[in-house]
Amino acid sequence: MTAEESWHAARLIPTSGINGAEEQERRATSALLAVMSAVREFGRALTQPLGAPAAAVQTFIEVPFELDGRKLIPDGLVRVTRGQKSWTALVEVKTGSNELQVEQLENYLDIAREFGFDAVVTISNEIAPLPGQHPTPVDRKKLKKVALHHLSWSEVLCEAVMQKEHRGVADPDQAWILGELIRYLEHPRSGAMAFEDMGSSWVPLRDAVEARTLRATDKIAPDVVLRFEALLRFAGLQLGRRLGTDVTPALSRKDLAEPQARLSRQLAQLVADGKLSGGIRIPDTVGTLHVVADLRAGRVICGVDVEGPKEGRPATRVNWLVRQLKNAPDAVRLEAFVAHGRGAGASELLGAVRANPALLITDPQKEIRGFRVEISVPMGAKRGTGRNSFIDSVLKAVSSFYEEIVQNLKPWAATPPKIRAEAAFVPPAEVPVALVSTAPSSQDGPELVPAQPAQPVHPAPAPAEA
Repeated sequence: MTAEESWHAARLIPTSGINGAEEQERRATSALLAVMSAVREFGRALTQPLGAPAAAVQTFIEVPFELDGRKLIPDGLVRVTRGQKSWTALVEVKTGSNELQVEQLENYLDIAREFGFDAVVTISNEIAPLPGQHPTPVDRKKLKKVALHHLSWSEVLCEAVMQKEHRGVADPDQAWILGELIRYLEHPRSGAMAFEDMGSSWVPLRDAVEARTLRATDKIAPDVVLRFEALLRFAGLQLGRRLGTDVTPALSRKDLAEPQARLSRQLAQLVADGKLSGGIRIPDTVGTLHVVADLRAGRVICGVDVEGPKEGRPATRVNWLVRQLKNAPDAVRLEAFVAHGRGAGASELLGAVRANPALLITDPQKEIRGFRVEISVPMGAKRGTGRNSFIDSVLKAVSSFYEEIVQNLKPWAATPPKIRAEAAFVPPAEVPVALVSTAPSSQDGPELVPAQPAQPVHPAPAPAEA
């Protein structure tokens, strides 16, 4: 190994010299805000969804304010001005395992209201379980005139990668600067961590589910349900970074409008069946990627529902699906659903269906309307990350299922109708042409109008004189 091979390239945002959480937060804040103002596309991508106009982004760090005789210093301030319109937000940043503090956020909301600012934006490793929801509960009265937004470091990193690698940055120097921010945030010492903990309630809840002693009123249950929702959001962010597209939680309008009702349904399912469930939506795929963590069985199940062809015999429809799964593992489970059928359909492993498609056909007279494709893998038990970790088992299952199954499935499309060739009517040889009283009609079936090779179009000769 030569001396040069051990040299480290100089970085715009170095990770060396980080001593303690305070230095880590200050450096992450300064790096992020500086790049937001330097890289126009990235700054707009982060601020426009929060209500800012499309314009140049100005950023400041550690701006001092006074509130009721106290000196308060938010980590940063962002201002976007376009013409007469100006949008200003205070920024509070946490790194590592540090969590946002209610009192601190409420103080910043009071400052924003007093100075006429538009929002307070928080950035930490906490991931809100639902889009638009904040992980820290604050007094809702303080949100009447000031908005409170939250970005996880995973979302910031995902946005940076998507902007640089997929959407593009016009200026090459700005693209390099954005790449340096990505390098910094991906470094373990930056404090911009991934989702790494299911929380202190995970182990007692897992034990209660196995013992069937869990009740919906137990305080440990809501915490785990919300962390599972956050884990699925993180899985979507990871997948979106790789795909270059927005992968979002599969939530209905009712779920978004009534998060408490959704939480109640999740709690009821957890108590009754010992299952946590959710889904993520990937653009241009055949359907929602469903994820179920069965705590009693110790399995993680990923699945997708596929609408079947609208034509063809049952065996033809089964083969249509099997052909698309030619590279999938034999252990993939398939289930077929028939029209107007109730309950579960015929179910079998892909390896067996490859050898005998009839295994998914319970009644040849019934139309197969769709299929479910699933994989089931062992579930990790540990609350953190690493070997035998619940988090890693879910993330790996989602990634593998998409790569091996979902990205290879295409929705069925009907064959376009074809124009029937104009066929010459051939009368019986013994019948003179002058006596023929019929001509080709659109009502003639193919069996009545024999196909003939196409002939050049010429004027018809005058009939011979008798």
